[in-house]
Amino acid sequence: MEAGGVADSLLSGACVLFTLIMYSTGLSDLRHMRMTRSVDSVQFLPFLTTDVNNLSWLSYGALKGDGTLIFVNATGAVLQTLYISVYLHYCPRKRPMLLQTATLLGVLVLGFGYFWLLVPSPEARLQQLGLFCSTFTISMYLSPLADLAKVIQTKSTQRLSFSLTIATLLTSASWTLYGFQLRDPYIMVPNLPGILTSFIRLWLFWKYSQGQDRNYPLLQT
Repeated sequence: MEAGGVADSLLSGACVLFTLIMYSTGLSDLRHMRMTRSVDSVQFLPFLTTDVNNLSWLSYGALKGDGTLIFVNATGAVLQTLYISVYLHYCPRKRPMLLQTATLLGVLVLGFGYFWLLVPSPEARLQQLGLFCSTFTISMYLSPLADLAKVIQTKSTQRLSFSLTIATLLTSASWTLYGFQLRDPYIMVPNLPGILTSFIRLWLFWKYSQGQDRNYPLLQT
């Protein structure tokens, strides 16, 4: 195998590894819900938006014929769906969660219907779907900025997860390089905010360090 092929395989492998590690942080919440038979301190919306994001990128990967995108996002969609199912099982008030799920899935179905039925050109479909996926991913990376503002106000990083911050940084960096390698701005650009927000979180951990006895929750945004 040529050197370029080895580098490509290593980069693809890094994307898969770091992304699956990031997704697997939700297993701690899964274990917490099963042990306590409750959803206390567990947030539902990150599971749902990540699932929608996975399904969107899965469609983009399928249309592009990218095996790395297909594998990562298919696995991520399965994991997020599992987290959602367990959350709904233990949640005492299911109606608001089911309404959020139905709303986002409805938007997703309408979007897919538009891309696959009303955009006849495969090239135009790929570009528009890539733009949709990029915009959604950027909004996900920027959504925790309100939490970062609260960290600054309270001078406490208890609401942040150090392990998730590191996983997000490595995942965003690997996908940025992967998109650069493919010359695909729809993959490269939306991961840049993930790198930026991860560095901001690391700076906050350094600035408001509370010692060695902190227990980090594994999946909080």
